[in-house]
Amino acid sequence: MFCFQCEQTSRADGVAGCHSAKGVCGKDETTADLQDVLIYQLKGLGQYSARLHKLGQPDRATDSFIMYGLFTTLTNVNFNRAVFMELIAEAARIRDRLRDAYEAATVKTGKVPGQLSGPARFEPSGTLPGLLAQAIVASVRAGAEVVGEDVVGLRALVLYGLKGVAAYAHHAEVLGQAKDEIYAGIAHALDFLATDPVDINALLEEALALGHLNYAVMETLDAANTGNFGTPAPTSVRTTPVAGKAILVSGHDLRDLHNILEATRDKGINVYTHGEMLPAHGYPKLHAYPHLVGNYGGAWQNQQAEFAAFPGPIVMTSNCLIEPQASYRNRIFTAGPVGWPGIRHIKNDDYAQVVQAALAMPGFAETAPEKSILVGFARDTVLSVAGTVVDAVKSGAIKHFFLIGGCDGAAPGRNYYTDFADHAPQDTMVLTLGCGKYRFNTHDFGTIGGLPRLLDIGQCNDTYSAIQIALALANAFECGVNDLPLSLVVSWFEQKAAAVLLTLLALGVRNVRLGPSLPAFLTPTLLNVLVEKFGVLPITTADADIAASLNRQAA
Repeated sequence: MFCFQCEQTSRADGVAGCHSAKGVCGKDETTADLQDVLIYQLKGLGQYSARLHKLGQPDRATDSFIMYGLFTTLTNVNFNRAVFMELIAEAARIRDRLRDAYEAATVKTGKVPGQLSGPARFEPSGTLPGLLAQAIVASVRAGAEVVGEDVVGLRALVLYGLKGVAAYAHHAEVLGQAKDEIYAGIAHALDFLATDPVDINALLEEALALGHLNYAVMETLDAANTGNFGTPAPTSVRTTPVAGKAILVSGHDLRDLHNILEATRDKGINVYTHGEMLPAHGYPKLHAYPHLVGNYGGAWQNQQAEFAAFPGPIVMTSNCLIEPQASYRNRIFTAGPVGWPGIRHIKNDDYAQVVQAALAMPGFAETAPEKSILVGFARDTVLSVAGTVVDAVKSGAIKHFFLIGGCDGAAPGRNYYTDFADHAPQDTMVLTLGCGKYRFNTHDFGTIGGLPRLLDIGQCNDTYSAIQIALALANAFECGVNDLPLSLVVSWFEQKAAAVLLTLLALGVRNVRLGPSLPAFLTPTLLNVLVEKFGVLPITTADADIAASLNRQAA
């Protein structure tokens, strides 16, 4: 295998990438190779789907399959080789159907259908050994010796950004929000990658186009979340246990959480959120369930210890999953695109097994002294007090805003974000989103101008809210976003973060500090492009970066 799609990737032996029998995430080489084959097939589906979209004959089922298939290959999502064998076989059947649809639609226009090449003609083996032998053609580094590392790196940037786009779009789709322009954009990007592009400028343009597409996707996801569950509002969330039977829900998918709350209604079972599910408490329709009693634990990388200590079943939705340990292996369930060999998977939203497991387990024996944290400062809440914020800035009460957001992780260097939040001057505000906030969201930041100094905007899925806050402040001050007393400090981990970074670059947002380490798939040349053309700044130390941010604004 070879994989360098996430921040935790191995950098041993002078090679930036996991190239052993098992990756740092726990993905084995067989699963990694099968994922590569699936991605190659999805490029082929994109070739046909892009043309069908142009002909006005899109295939919605195929578009959904493509998004789901891309999502399964994100870091810490699905590790089950059997699932990928099934997806590969299904992709081949869909390709044949799409080919026929494309040819028929083209003939109706009076033209002769073109014969597509590359991934569109790929015939997967029907056996595991055969598929593994074919994986070399689908490797992310295929052709590197000919096209060079810069081209490989930019192709990877487009692919990984596309994976993030598809994941966000899938979250929106399962909540009933979908747009043809999004499906068409994803198909176009796959069609582009299927040509094995080598032009650096074309690759950069495609990366920025994906950033614009992701902005539309995040707007759609925001509409899906608020349309189904209401507008987030400031909410105090209990972080200590309550006596009683219990279920823990981790990941990102609010629909799954809602279904679990419905399945456990009036059954004497308390439901707790974990990881990126914490912001769910701010949504009125979810908060209204009295048995959604609090949040348990922290960010995804701590799940093995936290899941082992939880006295009930766990449901992992979307991402991020790491190898289930023996102590809880028989009481963890997966849902949606998530999977691990031997772990029970929820199908058709049937949570009966989870409920049964919760009733059979002891739950928490006693109620602990209450502790809590605040969530729910999405754009509507923040913008409702925009006048107060603007006045506080004009009076000098608020000197600067720091948005410290993104993914957490286990690799060294992430204490930087704790130090950054803690060392930010008292006359500054800290906005945060993503699970990186667990590094500091229990700390006491006090208030400023009558507002909490720390405002939790939500999940990484809520980046649209953060962007809208910045745009509204820029409008209030009659300036550009880059002229605001605002600094973005981003911790990246996986492909959703890559999509968000592309969105920021596409919107012209500069001086984004990125860490804790920079993507391994970007060569020194490509990093220089990000630094010189887009103003991306690698992090240094918290104190130095705080000082530089304040000095830049003062200048």
